[in-house]
Amino acid sequence: MDGTLLNHENDISEGNKQAISEAIKQGIHVVISTGRTIMTCKKLVEPLKLSSYVITTNGSEIWDSDFVLVERQLLGCDHIEQMLNLRNTHNTSFWAASVDKVWRDEIPEDVTKHEWLKFGFDIEDDEIREKVLEELRKNTGLEISNSSPTNIEVNAVGINKAAALVKVTERLGLTMDNVIAMGDSLNDIAMISEAGIGVAMGNAQDIVKETADWVTDTNVEDGVAKAIRHWVLNPKRSSV
Repeated sequence: MDGTLLNHENDISEGNKQAISEAIKQGIHVVISTGRTIMTCKKLVEPLKLSSYVITTNGSEIWDSDFVLVERQLLGCDHIEQMLNLRNTHNTSFWAASVDKVWRDEIPEDVTKHEWLKFGFDIEDDEIREKVLEELRKNTGLEISNSSPTNIEVNAVGINKAAALVKVTERLGLTMDNVIAMGDSLNDIAMISEAGIGVAMGNAQDIVKETADWVTDTNVEDGVAKAIRHWVLNPKRSSV
């Protein structure tokens, strides 16, 4: 959603809403796949009146169109403790998502009393960010990505938007070849790579553009709507 469907005011533009509505009317399954939690995306998604699924926290959770939980996969408390130690060592900003709250630069005294979905660092200093990444990469139980050039997002290993989309397509009787996926950051790369058509936003990180089949306009220029119209609503004129 951020950097893709949402503009700089954290709103979904009328152009994007209209294109999504037209796609739904043509029987297209529109799936939101976001790094956000259900708590921070539900109010934005509800007006779209989707008839499909919502993937949250980079794939840790899958919800149906009525926002009933379909599946949830947690990040172990031992991993949370490791990342808190890294945060304290390098004095970084951080956030963490439990199933019932997003914690920002604060954390409960006993992390074992909560169920965790994701941990994130925000580190402006390139050298410190690389040091944190180096330590995280030693842990084979972690899935590491980002949603902006300065942050690090961590889920349990195997948890990503692509893996969740595979599960959704199976439920819908489809395959990833039937999917057009759009995004702007590292947490979008797996689904962009595995989708039948992978689309990078005009504002995407360079590596995302290099991975994608096609680059659309930016998130403030209705890039999602442009891609939907090009690949879905007018597919006869579209080619990679």
